[in-house]
Amino acid sequence: MSQLAPFLPLFRRDEPLAKYTAARLGGNADYLYLARSSNAELIAVIQAAWADGMPVRVLGGGANVLVSDAGVRGLVIINHVSQIGFQNRLVTVTGGVSLAVLARKCAALGLSGFEWAVSVPGTIGGAVVNNAGAHGGDLASNLIDAEIVTPDGVGTLTHADLAYAYRDSALKRRADRRFLVTAARLQLNDGDPSAIRALMEDFVAHRKRTQPPGASLGSIFKNPPGDYAGRLIESCGLKGFAIGGAQVSPIHANFFINTGAASAADYLALVEHVRAVVERETGVHLETEIELIR
Repeated sequence: MSQLAPFLPLFRRDEPLAKYTAARLGGNADYLYLARSSNAELIAVIQAAWADGMPVRVLGGGANVLVSDAGVRGLVIINHVSQIGFQNRLVTVTGGVSLAVLARKCAALGLSGFEWAVSVPGTIGGAVVNNAGAHGGDLASNLIDAEIVTPDGVGTLTHADLAYAYRDSALKRRADRRFLVTAARLQLNDGDPSAIRALMEDFVAHRKRTQPPGASLGSIFKNPPGDYAGRLIESCGLKGFAIGGAQVSPIHANFFINTGAASAADYLALVEHVRAVVERETGVHLETEIELIR
């Protein structure tokens, strides 16, 4: 680890990943780097890891990722580098910024178009990759371009380059996972701060009414065209069904909760069981939103 040697004092060894994921699941990382100080340090760390041939996985808010009970070999990076710049309706934001935090800051400045994100877990970096969205809005509706670091250096991908689709992007489809979203530029609109806040509070209230509290990974399956994954799962009588400590939420069938004693294996088994039952009963093959990390 010749390139990584200067950064080793920043790493945590054999760090449990459960406390960094939304469902509180997963084994240990060989090494964990919690990026907080700057994108410059973050880029230096990840490029050193690549240069040394060390596998790297990047987590932001820990939503939409299921970490194996066996943990993750190599280096796991938790990106919490948080910087936001406003220039009229143009917002420049680092990849570690929370979606909900950014939504609140935009609202305070009377910037509209990002209200959908107030109730969405995760960070800008993950949202760029996954085209996160809610309430009829998504990241693709706001994005101008994104700054990406790869082993070849730092570059920019435009909205067209990212080829967005529903909960999908060119980055998500990329076979070589050696990339990191370090920043993004977003275009918003002028709006009335009180109206923006009122809309966001409606979104938050809706989330509290319809989605379960506690440890979950958010929506498990993408909605198929013209239908809802939650409706299909409920129609198969699977609300409340459990495997080990992982349960299909009795409140919303497209949310699976860790009741407190779940393993990642329980959670994955529940995902596969639900998918198989829905396909057998309805003919619809559900695609997952979550990503398995091992």
